Amino acid sequence: MGMAYREDFQPAVYIMANRRNGTLYIGVTSNLPQRAWQHREGIGQGFAAWYGCKLLAWYEWHDDIELAILREKQLKAGSRKRKLALIETLNPAWRDLYGDIAV
Repeated sequence: MGMAYREDFQPAVYIMANRRNGTLYIGVTSNLPQRAWQHREGIGQGFAAWYGCKLLAWYEWHDDIELAILREKQLKAGSRKRKLALIETLNPAWRDLYGDIAV
């Protein structure tokens, strides 16, 4: 786990936001660079596209997709306050982290 770049098809849990302290979207993927790009481009018809969640605010790498899915469920079940605290701890400036993972 951590904030460093890993190769494609590395399971990850991530949080997209439309702005600082704004609407949050939590997802899981096996290819974070591609998935974050899709969010940024507004590809799809779902929640993240509807609310304009294009900022990659937080992410966490996992070695196993099943563990990543469990972590996603844990985060989704948690309070908004805990989600914001998670972002504030690792990304206090709410910088768009896409540049850190884009290849």
